[in-house]
Amino acid sequence: MKITSTAMLAPVYGTPYPLAGAEVQLTVFDRAAFDLYVPSVLAYRAPAPSNEAIKEGLLRAVAAYPHLAGRLAVDRHGRRFLHVNDQGVLVVEATVDGADLDDVLANSGRAMATDVADLYPALPEDNVGAALLQVKLVRYRCGGLVVGSICHHHTADGHSMSAFFTAWATAVREGEGFTAPTPFLDRAATAVPRTPPAPAFDHRSIEFDGGEAAAAGGGRSSYAAVSLDKIKDLTVHFTAEFVGELKARAGGRCSTFQCLLAHVWKKITAARDLSPEEFTQVRVAVNCRGRANPPVPMDFFGNMVLWAFPRMRARELLRATYGAVVGAIHDAVARVDGEYIQSFVDFGGAAAAGGGGERRQAAGVRWRCARRRGRSTTATRSPGCTRC
Repeated sequence: MKITSTAMLAPVYGTPYPLAGAEVQLTVFDRAAFDLYVPSVLAYRAPAPSNEAIKEGLLRAVAAYPHLAGRLAVDRHGRRFLHVNDQGVLVVEATVDGADLDDVLANSGRAMATDVADLYPALPEDNVGAALLQVKLVRYRCGGLVVGSICHHHTADGHSMSAFFTAWATAVREGEGFTAPTPFLDRAATAVPRTPPAPAFDHRSIEFDGGEAAAAGGGRSSYAAVSLDKIKDLTVHFTAEFVGELKARAGGRCSTFQCLLAHVWKKITAARDLSPEEFTQVRVAVNCRGRANPPVPMDFFGNMVLWAFPRMRARELLRATYGAVVGAIHDAVARVDGEYIQSFVDFGGAAAAGGGGERRQAAGVRWRCARRRGRSTTATRSPGCTRC
């Protein structure tokens, strides 16, 4: 792979926009998100649009989502914020002259045969001050293209980034005729605590400790640490027929996500050979936009995800019908309702009002991320799941 260009590209705005130069404070939803860059890799067989068309479309789309051209910064109190300063998006261009795209695609295009880390920009050593959105365009001998990107999670959740990628693709197809979307960008309006704040749940244990301390009654998790070199990624293709059979076994109405999660949870638990009385749980991302009271527009760009933790004893899970396991998942997700979301917002408000609370929250997020990188967990995370 040969790097041919590295540039910082900034969108051009026809008229000034309200957030120009704004210092946007992180909400409690932002701080609960992982303090890291999230990679994404998309592959397109030839014929694929030119790099110039892709870059022009990128800038047109970013203009509608100005946070992406900004930077993470720190105020005089040591609190992080999003500086919407239009410093731009980092774009790296590369070519692979000795291979076709099919050489790096495996399993009929459902997986990559090479290390995907080479296909997106290198992760920054320091998140503060680095470009929040970074893109790598890798062009292959056949004309095929891989678009790899990383975006800091404090900027947006999976739902928001899906909307951005859709806008970017539309901008590339439509060119100068592209009509930019007008997403809801008011972060402060999505996390307004009551006066006085009245948190009703143990959010520090649930959201900032990953749910494990709360599940264990405030004590240590019983799961043993496992080094990363013993953890391997596995790509599995479930056919439409197989998914249909799962839904039939579950009975009633259930989503594809619910059925597959129930299936994978049961199979992994059996493979782990847990003691019958040991608890096992999964971790499900829940989009809170439509669940909040009042609801937040679905086109809100930012973070508004919390987590549900379906939990069962190993013997109960393995003996349960698929319908029962799907029911446990559904019930856990249903508990993330308007009351719970407001309690979480109140928790953030109370912590901030207590002085130094924001720093303690940020430290909790960093601790959680470092801890999860070095150990195994039964959690199955679905960043793109919007509802169950």
